[in-house]
Amino acid sequence: MLEVINSFLSGKLLIVLIVGLGGYFTIRSRFVQFRHFLHMFSVFRDSVQKSAGQISSFQALMLSLAGRVGAGNIAGVGLAVTLGGPGAVFWMWVTALVGMSTSFFECSLGQLYKRCDSKGQFRGGPSYYIQYGLKQAWLGKIMALLLLVTFGFAFNGLQSHAVTHSLNNAFGFSTTYSGVVIAVLLGLVFIGGIKRIAAVSDLLVPVKTLAYIGVTVYVIVLQFDHVPGMLMTIFKSAFGLDQAFAGLVGSAIVMGVKRGVFANEAGLGSAPNVAAVAKVDHPAAQGVVQAFSVFLDTFVICTCTALLILLSGFYTPGFEGDGLVLTQNALAAVVGDWGRTFISVALALFVFTSILYNYYLGENNLRFLLGDKRSAVIVYRGLVLLLILWGAVQNLDTVFAFADITMTLLALVNLIALALLFKVGMRLLSDYDQQRKAGIKTPIFDSSLFKDLDLDLKAWPPRPTVNNNVSEPAIQVVASAIQR
Repeated sequence: MLEVINSFLSGKLLIVLIVGLGGYFTIRSRFVQFRHFLHMFSVFRDSVQKSAGQISSFQALMLSLAGRVGAGNIAGVGLAVTLGGPGAVFWMWVTALVGMSTSFFECSLGQLYKRCDSKGQFRGGPSYYIQYGLKQAWLGKIMALLLLVTFGFAFNGLQSHAVTHSLNNAFGFSTTYSGVVIAVLLGLVFIGGIKRIAAVSDLLVPVKTLAYIGVTVYVIVLQFDHVPGMLMTIFKSAFGLDQAFAGLVGSAIVMGVKRGVFANEAGLGSAPNVAAVAKVDHPAAQGVVQAFSVFLDTFVICTCTALLILLSGFYTPGFEGDGLVLTQNALAAVVGDWGRTFISVALALFVFTSILYNYYLGENNLRFLLGDKRSAVIVYRGLVLLLILWGAVQNLDTVFAFADITMTLLALVNLIALALLFKVGMRLLSDYDQQRKAGIKTPIFDSSLFKDLDLDLKAWPPRPTVNNNVSEPAIQVVASAIQR
């Protein structure tokens, strides 16, 4: 039953939703991900500035990358290539390309409708822009429940299963003992709240990402003569033009989109939860940063994994085995047995930070449902840690199928909400573009220009006004024009 439902939802409906609406957002926004591509790097550079008492834009980016850059970038890509052939990589690129615009709008809206809690910390996400933007509190609660179940529980069990079994294969470590150690380390981070989670992610994410990219790029450089030919194979296989993979076109599309969504999460509504906690000058600035994280996740890291597998000579059409084993053996075929060890260690780091990210998503949506009840948070933390221990020793095939279903339902609810709020997103983008066009290096959001929206003025206080109620951004525009 679960397989039939999952086949329809993630194999058909998900493709239409992600690619279709993502393409629509891209066209209507005049290809925002292309227009702002170079600008992404300058925003990324400026994001490291910290704000007292708040999470910085860079920390929010690292936390979102903690979730995006996970097991899907190693085992997920291997699975996509195994079942869909090289062509699956092309469809992962397509998914990421349109997903960059989707991520821009969902994260911008997450920032716009964020709320300031009793402790002065920001909270937001799809549940918030559904409740305060669409005025549909019941749908916001459904979205929060889906996020809590999918990320807070199901995905954490799967991540625990993946890393403990990987360590068992590489080093012979007991899955039970590995599960206990991971649970203890995670528990120490959980009790520190979002600030400690962000601080740990800020430390581990750059290390794990740069180390993994460095090793995979080294392998690609060793096989560089074959890279152009392999890129051509990926393109031909995506459309059935390569005889060796002609029968895998349908699987290539399905697996490419499905694993691409699982890897970069654009459109699922997960990233806006993290994007909303950052202190930024304009909601669209965080949208730009999060669009960059989709690019980094798929076009850089997933592509490195794919080329590592395809250039190693280990992969052959019809390969049978899981994606993790394929990636481990592919690296070992080029650099030796230490490659298997490296993949296991990399996966352990990827999974550890992913669980931190998943935990925060669950906590954020639990607070949305029940408010700031400390007892509820403590119970939630205990259940997550128990699930991590359970996932370390149990076969989670059924849980995985269930998680795929709830993930697709998340995308369904979130993308419908984004479509209904798209005009608001375009107003944000237009305001951001107009200020940049006027020469303002760092656009500033003025909530007084959006009085028709239900915004939290503690999170977005109106900008100071001067003569004739002219706002500060307008003064900057006039000053800039006079200088020119």
